[in-house]
Amino acid sequence: MSFNLLNIGASGVRANSELLQTTSKNISNLNTEGYVRERTEFTTMVGNEVGRGNTVRLINEFALKQLNRDLSNKTYYDQFVSEASRVDTLFAEESSSLSTSINKVFNNLQEALNQPASSVNRSLFFTSAQNLVDQMDRLSGIVLDQKNIVNEQLDIFSGEANNLIQKIGDLNTKIAGLVNAQAQQGNSNIYNERDLAIKKLSELVDIETLDGNNGEKLVFLGSGQSLVMKEGAFNLFAIDGDPDPNFSELKLDVTSGKAVALDVSSATLKGKIGGLLAFRDEVLVPAQNQLGQMAITIADAFNQQNHLGLDLDGNFGGDLFQIPSTGAYAFKDNTGTATISATLEAGKGKELPANDFQIEYLSATQISVTALDNRGNAVGTAQTFNIGATPATVNSADLVAPSTDSFGLEFTISAGGSAGDKFLVKLNSEAAANLTLATSRDEHLALASPIRTSISANNISTATISVGAVTDTTAAGFTATPSLANGPLTVTKTTVANQYTISDGTNTATFLVTGNTKGMLAQAGAPFSNYGFDFDLSGTPTAGDEFTVEFNTGGYDDNRNGLAFAKLQSTKLVRQNVIATANTDNLRTFNEAYSKIVTDVGVTTSQAKTNGAAFAALAQQSEAWYESMSGVNLDEEAANLLRFQQSYSAAAQVISAARTVFDSLLSAAR
Repeated sequence: MSFNLLNIGASGVRANSELLQTTSKNISNLNTEGYVRERTEFTTMVGNEVGRGNTVRLINEFALKQLNRDLSNKTYYDQFVSEASRVDTLFAEESSSLSTSINKVFNNLQEALNQPASSVNRSLFFTSAQNLVDQMDRLSGIVLDQKNIVNEQLDIFSGEANNLIQKIGDLNTKIAGLVNAQAQQGNSNIYNERDLAIKKLSELVDIETLDGNNGEKLVFLGSGQSLVMKEGAFNLFAIDGDPDPNFSELKLDVTSGKAVALDVSSATLKGKIGGLLAFRDEVLVPAQNQLGQMAITIADAFNQQNHLGLDLDGNFGGDLFQIPSTGAYAFKDNTGTATISATLEAGKGKELPANDFQIEYLSATQISVTALDNRGNAVGTAQTFNIGATPATVNSADLVAPSTDSFGLEFTISAGGSAGDKFLVKLNSEAAANLTLATSRDEHLALASPIRTSISANNISTATISVGAVTDTTAAGFTATPSLANGPLTVTKTTVANQYTISDGTNTATFLVTGNTKGMLAQAGAPFSNYGFDFDLSGTPTAGDEFTVEFNTGGYDDNRNGLAFAKLQSTKLVRQNVIATANTDNLRTFNEAYSKIVTDVGVTTSQAKTNGAAFAALAQQSEAWYESMSGVNLDEEAANLLRFQQSYSAAAQVISAARTVFDSLLSAAR
C-alpha cells in the first residue's frame, strides 16, 4: 500500500512540477512578442499514477489565419492613408491651388485688354504666366518627390519581406528536423518564431498558408504565387523598372534569377507593399499625369490663340509657352535600334488624354499607339500610324484608317525599328515640371486681330459686317511678312437675289448665298475659303452695298484677339477620358480639370480612411479572438500558479504519508 502511495505521490509531484514550469514559462513570456501560451496535459496510468505530460501550444490556426488576413488589409489602408493624406493636404491648400494661379493669368489678361498698348499691363500678364509655370513646377516636383519616396520604401519593404521569407524557409527546415514529439515540445520557440515571421510577412503582403510535410508551413501570395515551398525552398521579391528605371515594379525572382521573374499584380497585393503601390497607382500617377496634361493643354491653347493675332511689333504672334518633349523608354526585350521622342502636335491640346502610351512596331513602316491606364493596362483601341521614311515626324496626318484618334501626339522616330519592339511614352508625367515660357517680352502678346472690316459710306442698307474671325495665319490669305496676300478684299451685293461678288484684286468670284450670310468666304468657295479667316454679314444688303476686309495695319489698340484669349478660361479644352460616346461631355475647362484632380485625390483618400477604420476594427477583433486563445492571461496564470502550488504540496504530503506508513510497517516487522 505504501509503495502505491509513494508512486502516486511521486508522479503527482513530477506532474505538478511540470505544470508549475509551464505556468512560470507563460508568466515569464507575458511580454514576449509572438509567444503562444502553452498548456501541459496528463493522462491517468494503471495504478492511478499520473502519466507523462504533453505540453502543447494553445493556438487556433483558423483564428491565426484570419488575424493575418485582417492585418494585411489594415496595414494596406494604414500605408495608403499615410501617403495619400500628404498629397490630399497639398492639393487642398489654397496657397497651392492652380485655379488661383490660372485666374490671376486671366485677370491680368483682362487688364491688358483694357489698355492693349500698355506695356505695364502686358508685363503683369507675363508675370502671372511665369507664376503659373512656377506653381505647376512646385506641385509636380512634390508629386515626383513622393514617387521617389515610394521607390525607396518599396525597396525597404521588399527587403524586409525577403528576410522574412528566407527566415520562414530556414525555420521550416529546423522544424522538419525535429524527429519526435519530445523534440517538438522542447522547441516550441521555433514554432512561435515562425508564426511571428508569417504574421510580420502578412503585414507587408497578403499571404495564404498551407500545412506541408513534417510540420512545414507553405506560404503563398494571395494571388497564388509561391513564396515558401517544401524543404526550405523559397522565392524572393525583386525590384525591376522595365522600361522606366525610375518607376519600380515588384517582381518575384524565381529560383534565384535562373528563370524569368514573375510579375506581381499590385491590384491584388495587400499589406504595406500593396498600400504603397496602390497609393502610387491610384493617387500619384493620375495626379502627375493630369497636372502634365493641364500644363500642355494650357500652353497649347495660349500658343494657338497667340498665333492668330498681331503683337505690339506688328508681327504675327508666336509661342508664349515652350511645350516639352520626352524621350520614349525602350523595353529591354527590343531587338531594334530605333529611338522615339514625343511631344504634342501643335493645336491638338484638347485631344491629349491624361495617360501614358505604349508604342509597338507592327512592321518597319507602321506603329500602333495604345493609351494605358494607371496600372499600365490598355485602354480603348490601339491607333495605327504610318512611319514612312525615317527619320520621320509622325502625327495625325499619318493615321491609318480606321484609326481616328492620334491622342494629340507627335513622334520623332529614327531608323532601326523591328516588328514587336515596344516603347513607353510618358509625355504627361513630367510636363508640368518642364513647362517654360517661350518669351517674356511684353510686345509678344498678340492682342490685336490681323484683319479689320468696314462698310462703304455709300451703302444704302443698314446691313453690317462682323469683325471677322481668323483661324490660320499661315493660310493662303496671309503672307509671312504680316499682310494680306492679295490686298483688301471687297464683297459687293449684286442685283440678283442672294448673289454677291467678291474680289481681292487678284481673284474674283460671283456666288450665291444659301441659307444665311454666315461664313461668306466659306460660301464663296476656293480660293477664298482657304484664306484662313472669314466673316459674316447681318441684315439685308441692297444691290451695290460694299463691305471691305483689310489687314489691320497699326492696330496697336486693338484687343479683338485678346477677347478670344479671355474666352479660353470658360472654354472646355481639357480631355477627360480616352473612351467616350458621342453624347458624352468629354471636355473640361482648366479650373474644372484642376478641381477634378483635387476631388479625385480627396475622395480616394476619404474612402481609404473609411475602409481603413473598418479593417482596423476587424483586425482588433481578430487580435482579441486570437489572444483569448493564444495570449497569456496573467490573472489566469496566477490562479493556476496557486492551484499547482497547492497540488504540489498535497502530492508531497502523500509521499510523506507513504513514508510514515512504510516506517511503521518496518518497525512492526522488527
